[in-house]
Order: sequence, then C-alpha cells, then structure tokens
Amino acid sequence: MAEKSGIAVGLNKGRVVATRKLAARPAQRKGKLGKRVKNIRELIRDVVGSAPYEKRLMELLKVGRDKRALKLAKRKLGTHLRGKKKREEMGNLLRKMSRKDKPAAAAE
Repeated sequence: MAEKSGIAVGLNKGRVVATRKLAARPAQRKGKLGKRVKNIRELIRDVVGSAPYEKRLMELLKVGRDKRALKLAKRKLGTHLRGKKKREEMGNLLRKMSRKDKPAAAAE
C-alpha cells in the first residue's frame, strides 16, 4: 500500500502514522506441519503402505503419464489442488524409493 500523504483528499489520503510490528498470533501458524506430526505420518506411511489408487498413481508416474496421474488423483480426491499435491507426494515417494534402491544395486 502507498504511503499516506497527510492530505484529506486524493489517492493517498489519510493521516501519516507509523506502522507497528505486531506479534504473530497462534492462528497464523495454523496448518504448518510440525516435526512430531511429520514423523508420525512417515511412520504410519511405512507401516500401512499405500492405498490401491496411490499404487496406480505411482505406476502411471513410472511410465511417464503425469497428466493421466493427475486426472486419476483429481477424480479420487475431488479437487485439482489436492490432486496436484498427491501427484507430487507420490512422485517424491518414488524418487525416495529409487534413491534407496540404487546403493543396494551398486553394492552387488
């Protein structure tokens, strides 16, 4: 926003005041992923595994059908944004799995 001019008319009308730096409210960190919750979710993902549609998503991503994977995720999750997030999550999981497999293959 533009600086106030101190004049009562015009685009920048209004009294000139110093802006205060306010302390962050607890509500402003809503939705931010904490360390503890992240670790718990990772543990659950390891123990439980993937849902059937997630496995299908990973297969589509393996063969390079990113757009088809997004369409499937969108249909299963309901919104475009959720679908994009899930596709990204599955892609990261695939990369993580392939990174874990490469050192084992190099050792043989």
